[in-house]
Amino acid sequence: MHSARWLPFVLVLLLTTAAAADSEELHFSTFSICAIDPDTGESGVAVTTRVPFVGRAVPWVRAGVGAVATQSWTVVEYGTQGLDLMETGVSPEDALAQLLADDEGREMRQLGLIDMQGRTASFTGKKNDEWAGGRQGPDFTIQGNILVGKEVVDAVADHFISTRGMGMAFAERLILALEAGQQQGGDKRWGYFQSAAIRVADPDDSGRGGDHISLSIDVGEHAQPVQEMKRIYYATGQRLGYRQFSEIQGPDVIELKRRLHTLGYWRADGETIPEAPGFDADRSLMRDDPEEFHKHVAEYRKKAREFNDAYATYDGEAMDAVDAFREATGLDYTGDPRGLVDRRLVEALDAAYYEKMRAPEAAKAP
Repeated sequence: MHSARWLPFVLVLLLTTAAAADSEELHFSTFSICAIDPDTGESGVAVTTRVPFVGRAVPWVRAGVGAVATQSWTVVEYGTQGLDLMETGVSPEDALAQLLADDEGREMRQLGLIDMQGRTASFTGKKNDEWAGGRQGPDFTIQGNILVGKEVVDAVADHFISTRGMGMAFAERLILALEAGQQQGGDKRWGYFQSAAIRVADPDDSGRGGDHISLSIDVGEHAQPVQEMKRIYYATGQRLGYRQFSEIQGPDVIELKRRLHTLGYWRADGETIPEAPGFDADRSLMRDDPEEFHKHVAEYRKKAREFNDAYATYDGEAMDAVDAFREATGLDYTGDPRGLVDRRLVEALDAAYYEKMRAPEAAKAP
C-alpha cells in the first residue's frame, strides 16, 4: 500500500475506476500554471485535472515567496517544502534538485516552481505518460501530463502572455489561461471525474487568519470545472458580467463605467472613477476597544455610501453610454430595454476595452 503522503487521490481513483483498482501504476495527472505578477507582488497557481479534488494536493502559494505545483504521482509535502526553501533564498532550480535528490520515485513526478524574482524550475519525470512536458516564461511555468498534446500548454502560455499589461486582475489572467488550455482538449482521459482549483497569495491582503491567501477556489467535481471556477470567481467578486441588469447599484457598475470611460462613451472628458474607500482600521480593536472599532466602521460605511451614490449607481447617464456603445457595435436590438447589460454587451465591451489597453497609447496614459 502506498504511503499516506500520497493523499486521498489514490483512494479516489480506486473508488472511481475499476481499472485503477487492479493497477499498481496509479497516476494523478493534470496541467497547471504557476505564475507571479511583478507589478502587484501576487503569486498563484491554477490547475485542472480529470481526478476529483485537485486543490487538495497540487497548488501551493505563499505571499512574497512564490508558487509550487506538485503533480503526477503527487508528493504533497513538496508544496510546502519547496516554498520553505525558496523563502530562505534558494533558487527554484536548486530547490527542485533538493526535493528530488533522494526520491526513488522521481521519474514519476512532475513539478513546477517559481519565485518572486520570476525564476522558474520545472521537472517532468521519464515515467510520466504522454503527452507530458511544460513551458516556461519570465513570469510563469506551465506543466502537464497525459494531455492531448503540446498544444495545451502552448495555449495556456500564449493566453497568459497576451494579457500582460492590460490591467486585468492576476487571478483572472490565470483562470482564462487555464481555460484556453482546456479548450484545446486538456487532460485526454475522457470520462473521468474532473476538478479545478486556484490559489493566489498577495502580500497586501491579509487573507484569513493572516495567511495572505487572497483567493482560493476549489471545484471538487464538475463536468466543466474550469468554466465553473470562472463563474465562481466572477460571481463572488461581483465582476462585470456575473449578472444581467438595467438600473441597479454595485461594484460591477463601477467596472462598467470605467470601461465605458476608457472607450470614450462615459464622461470622456472627465476624470476617471477613483478607487473605492477601503476599511483600514486596526482589526485588533474588535477585541481591545470595540467602541472605537465601531466608530471606524460607521465612518467607513458613510464613505462607502457616498462613493456608491456617486459612482456605483447605474443611472441614466451610464445607461445612455451603454446604449451608445450598443449602437456603435451593432447590439441595439428591437425590444431591448434601455441600458441593457447582458452577456453579449459584456463580451463586446471586454473585447473593445482590452484591445484599447493593448494599444501603445495606453502605456502613455496617466
